[in-house]
Amino acid sequence: MTKTRILAALIMAPAVIAAVLLLPTGWLMLVSAIVFLLALWEWLRLAGLEDTLARSALLACNLGLMVALVWGSQSHSVRSLPLFQLIVVLGVLWWLLALLWLKHYHFSAEVLGKARAAKLVAATAAIIPAWCALAVIHSSQPRGPGWLLLVLLIVWAADSGAYFTGRKFGGQWFGGRKLAPRISPNKTLEGVSGGVALAMLVALLGAWLIGAPASKFPAIAGAAAITVLFCVAGDLFESLLKRHAGMKDSGSLIPGHGGVLDRVDSVLAALPVFALGKIWLGF
Repeated sequence: MTKTRILAALIMAPAVIAAVLLLPTGWLMLVSAIVFLLALWEWLRLAGLEDTLARSALLACNLGLMVALVWGSQSHSVRSLPLFQLIVVLGVLWWLLALLWLKHYHFSAEVLGKARAAKLVAATAAIIPAWCALAVIHSSQPRGPGWLLLVLLIVWAADSGAYFTGRKFGGQWFGGRKLAPRISPNKTLEGVSGGVALAMLVALLGAWLIGAPASKFPAIAGAAAITVLFCVAGDLFESLLKRHAGMKDSGSLIPGHGGVLDRVDSVLAALPVFALGKIWLGF
């Protein structure tokens, strides 16, 4: 890990934590919209849309959709956001569909025509629900900001747990089977197992610190485990896009880390899944 990568992480992590804990929901929605739209800009390029004007037009359409969702929810309390909750459900349905897409590696591998159109639709289906889920979690009562921070910690723990477990035990527990060798050859089933385990531990510790009742701990742990599995799907889906596009990184905006999409790919899948679990399981 280079010094540049470490320095960038040391700057980004405190900034994200401070934003989640200190900003009101409305301001956090604005900041996160900028981040997600930057990720969308990179996604559109991976989808084969090289023309800047066309990308700008699609970016404006997605921004308009965000504005429309806020406008359509203005008569409701920021703590309910029923329209946002509906989009969250649609987002989870999209990621279930994305699992089938991942299974069929060559689906939409081309860079033109229907393949590109499918990837452009997928961009909106991933970005908008994640943004809505962020708002739903952060505005929830009680301790919404704490829950949102916990989701991010779960994602970070899953990533770290998968990395170190994969390096130490990769190929030893599941007969050398890889997770998705055609998409991401370095990912192992052992790594996923380690990521899930560490994420569940972090989820339980975080829930205790937040003050969640002990009766909800099993539900929280289960939601964390499922969230991690979808995190993996988000990571793999971006890897699939990059392989189809013949690119190593989605961009170069973040020194040592690649593009914005490279940093939020797992988060895009995690947010809707955890938000739906929080609503459904009542924690």
